[in-house]
Amino acid sequence: MSYRVVLADRVAESGVRLLAETPEIEVVNLAGKPREELDRALAGAHALVVRSETHVTADLLARAPRLQVVARAGTGVDTIDVHAATRRGIAVMNAPGANTVSAAEHAMGLLLALVRHIPWAAEAMRRGEWDRKRFEGTELRGKTIGIVGLGRIGGHVAQVARAFGMQVIAHDPYLPRERAAELQVKLLPLEQLLRQADVVTLHVAHTEQTHHLINAERLKLMKRTAVLINTARGELVDEAALAEAIVQQRIAGAAVDVFAREPLPADSPLRKLERVILTPHLAASTAEAQERVSLEILTAVRDALLTGDLSFAINVPGISGDLLRRLGPLLDLARRLGRLGLALVEGPVRSIEVAYGGKDEAAPRPVLVAAVEGLLSAMGVEPVSLVNALLIAEERGIQHARKTGAPEPGFETTVGVMLETSAGRTRVLGALVGDSHGRVIGIDDYHVDVAPEGWMLVIRNRDVPGVIGHVGTLLSRAGINIGSYHQARRAPPGGEAIAAVSVDQALTNGVLEELQRVPDVLQVRLAYLGD
Repeated sequence: MSYRVVLADRVAESGVRLLAETPEIEVVNLAGKPREELDRALAGAHALVVRSETHVTADLLARAPRLQVVARAGTGVDTIDVHAATRRGIAVMNAPGANTVSAAEHAMGLLLALVRHIPWAAEAMRRGEWDRKRFEGTELRGKTIGIVGLGRIGGHVAQVARAFGMQVIAHDPYLPRERAAELQVKLLPLEQLLRQADVVTLHVAHTEQTHHLINAERLKLMKRTAVLINTARGELVDEAALAEAIVQQRIAGAAVDVFAREPLPADSPLRKLERVILTPHLAASTAEAQERVSLEILTAVRDALLTGDLSFAINVPGISGDLLRRLGPLLDLARRLGRLGLALVEGPVRSIEVAYGGKDEAAPRPVLVAAVEGLLSAMGVEPVSLVNALLIAEERGIQHARKTGAPEPGFETTVGVMLETSAGRTRVLGALVGDSHGRVIGIDDYHVDVAPEGWMLVIRNRDVPGVIGHVGTLLSRAGINIGSYHQARRAPPGGEAIAAVSVDQALTNGVLEELQRVPDVLQVRLAYLGD
């Protein structure tokens, strides 16, 4: 059988040659061609390769009935409708590690250019000037760099910064301190990092939690002599607040490679500011990175088509489609248990242990990976999937293990997820009912029975009269509807109890804090388990 691979955007020639030299593969290179040609080619395409120019929407996917793989020659999948692809059974791939060095070096290059005033000095020289005093800079040695996000790129920035003689501090709420020690980095709360750092550089994904992570209030915490570097995602920074901080000289400068809207509008206030360096999303734009990306992603496309290897896919594991369909409800339950477990623990997760009870010999590893995926997605790590979950966990110093054995009494298939932090352990337990849908059946030593969906409150309280009434009254007063309320206690009565409460919406405007102040309530946690 022959396969058609359509290249919608330009990729480095090395990977294209690799595909062209494969007899079973026909390469259709449409980089720079009109959209009409792409639409015609998609009708017979088995794989589509894009970069940032082509957006893979549900509508585009609908015009490609034979498509098996969508691959982005880069790290993110922002331009791909992953949900639509998954529903169609299309594997979505990217090249997650190929630009680590380039992105880290670009961040450091921007920093050097900023503190040594290189762009402005070069412009002055072109005008025929010679003004050494005006462009006097500062050294990096002895300065403190604050790295927000210690993944692959942030970790490499830490190594390079230490080579310059800088002191390295970091903020990453999900990184265990043991991993930070390996990187020789001191972990701090974000506000403390902003107050101490001479340089703040961002290396986190854009999520709901990190949107405008650097806003007007946090910019006020920075030193007036500090600078901000952003080569991660434009939405991490409130650009209007940054422009105002520069104008008001609340910080010394900024270097920005990514923007909330790209291309950056011509009338953006950032374009008019002194002490600001702007580059057009160049962090991964090196010849070496593009060669690595091209070879990595097009090798993955070839192997996926010829051998069914989906190890680079972000939305499916490296297993057969039949197994994935068979395990679908079980993997969904494991993901939700991972999310629930994170909501119940204090501090960074050191380890996760997943216990599978059932008869399917192929299930234990995918169930473990699904639980880790749920844990990491609740941390805001993106993109995370069954493919890359274990790798990301290892990079963050999170140990993982799996156990197999008999299911819990009364059930044919169960999953237990135990998380450990420096503060202790917690265990959540789920079961499949009728091989189609899951239930949460245990939290630590308490037996509960609640659907793992939507928003769930977990309340620990003294086992005394009146607590349920107080909780229900408070939620009613706040307009929060209760879907189910399961109260559990351990014998004998009068000790502690736990409630698993499904609610229809998030608790905002201080409702969670009010619940914590209810008499005899010991602890309140809120988890979002998904739709």
